[in-house]
Amino acid sequence: MRLATEKEAKSRYGTKSPSFNYRWEHVTAVVTLAQKLADLTGADEDIVEAAAWLHDVRKDEGNDHPAAGADFARDFLPKTDFPPQKIKHVARAISEHMGLWLDTPLKKLESQVLWDADKLAKIGLTAALHWTCNDIARAKSSYTTQDLIDRGNGQDWLPKTVASMHTKPARKAAQKRLKRYRKMWKKLQKELDGEDLLG
Repeated sequence: MRLATEKEAKSRYGTKSPSFNYRWEHVTAVVTLAQKLADLTGADEDIVEAAAWLHDVRKDEGNDHPAAGADFARDFLPKTDFPPQKIKHVARAISEHMGLWLDTPLKKLESQVLWDADKLAKIGLTAALHWTCNDIARAKSSYTTQDLIDRGNGQDWLPKTVASMHTKPARKAAQKRLKRYRKMWKKLQKELDGEDLLG
């Protein structure tokens, strides 16, 4: 995955070692969240961790990256000491992680956990920091604080994502993250406008 993120960084920023590598930050956040959710829900930790590390390994394939990532996992994992009987479950979880919200819930717990972890990493203060650093790192023109606030406030898909969470711990965390996220942009706007001087 590290090599895949360096390849993406070269394409995105013109260097494999940018000041901020969004994809690597995202993947490591997903791994952390997936491990914690596996522990909280009873999902298979081996499957969830492997799927989390590999879920965006073929991000270069765009909207086809879940299927391409699943193919990669089926090819790569047999070359390691990963339990062979779990590989198909890793591939399934990777293949099902697409979309910012779902109309139909996923059925397998490990797929649910990966999906929830991937989307939790896109909600809240961590996501705001990731997006801001990513925008600035790849900017071809200058950004203002107001541009960043407007972008942050323009994420109208977030409530649908929160509503699509599968697991109880992810749903609860997503609701809290969205609340903090909205509050942060609101407070930042008040500071920028000098409204904090008014009491």
